[in-house]
Amino acid sequence: MFVLFSVFYILVAAAMIVLILMQRGAGADAGSGFGGGASATVFGARGSSNFMSRTTGILAGVFFVLSLGMGMYLSHSGTPKASDTDLGVMAGLAKSAPASQNAQPAAATNSDVPQAAKPAAKTDVPAAPATAASSKK
Repeated sequence: MFVLFSVFYILVAAAMIVLILMQRGAGADAGSGFGGGASATVFGARGSSNFMSRTTGILAGVFFVLSLGMGMYLSHSGTPKASDTDLGVMAGLAKSAPASQNAQPAAATNSDVPQAAKPAAKTDVPAAPATAASSKK
């Protein structure tokens, strides 16, 4: 059903584009009112443009109604809403890993990697000795 509405929606949009491009703008008729054409008014006669403008208005209304209808349909029957506990991609990892694996691993006793040396105890740093330049002042 949604596919049928989507196809109809695209056809209405294409028909609107064609009708809008076929119409002449009011600016084209405005120049003829100042001596350039056979029209006696500023905006010209409204012969065949009534049909095209009414058809464009009807198609615009259908397009608007279809847009609202498809939007409401997709908001109610679209993708399921995510819950607060949904982890997305990480959901499989959280379910498969037991709590004991989340703890820090114990230090390996037989390892090829040497252990870092413990830092030396903090000692007081003696003051720098006076230099000859500072004593000549």
